[in-house]
Amino acid sequence: MRSQARCVAHEIRNQISICELYSQVIKKHLEKSNYKNPSVENALCCITKSLKIMSSNLIDLKALDNLDLKKINAESILKEAINLSVIYIQDKDIKILLNCPAKTSMVADENKFLACVVNIIKNAIESIDEKGEITISVFKNENNLSIKFSNNGKSIPKEIQSEIFTQGFTTKETGSGLGLCICFENIKAQNGELKLIKSDSTSTDFEIIIPCC
Repeated sequence: MRSQARCVAHEIRNQISICELYSQVIKKHLEKSNYKNPSVENALCCITKSLKIMSSNLIDLKALDNLDLKKINAESILKEAINLSVIYIQDKDIKILLNCPAKTSMVADENKFLACVVNIIKNAIESIDEKGEITISVFKNENNLSIKFSNNGKSIPKEIQSEIFTQGFTTKETGSGLGLCICFENIKAQNGELKLIKSDSTSTDFEIIIPCC
């Protein structure tokens, strides 16, 4: 339970950071507009969604088995993840591209899957110093969806690639070493798989394999 609580606390902290950053955005726009501003409306939507994710994680503190697996649209959930993640770009010049077949569905826990994707995109953004590109590509086979996340930021050193999903392992000065570990376990609990395909001078590629329907 203690380990579970630490993992949940990490996820809550990530979502709170989104809320805090968007609150700053709202404040700036309110000073310059009369409340009717698309950016403010978008920020409020993102805050609302982040709060839902936090609520889901808080439930995990009371119950270890808290999965709500259901059919969800892959394109919609990935677009939502991108929308939540762009706040981390700040002053960088980063493009996030999505290639996903229309009407593609998968079976997952919406909030937990969303939190995992946000974490993966956030890591990709942090790996890019100033300018770069993140591409999310979705492929469908008979039983699964393959969701590939590719970025052209700094590579993960080869000698530590086998350790990145280990709880407590981190290369960040302020990192907890829980982010990718939580993503790995959450995707596994949803009958899926998260793995690092490669990381070299050309790109870093992660892949989520999740049941489709």
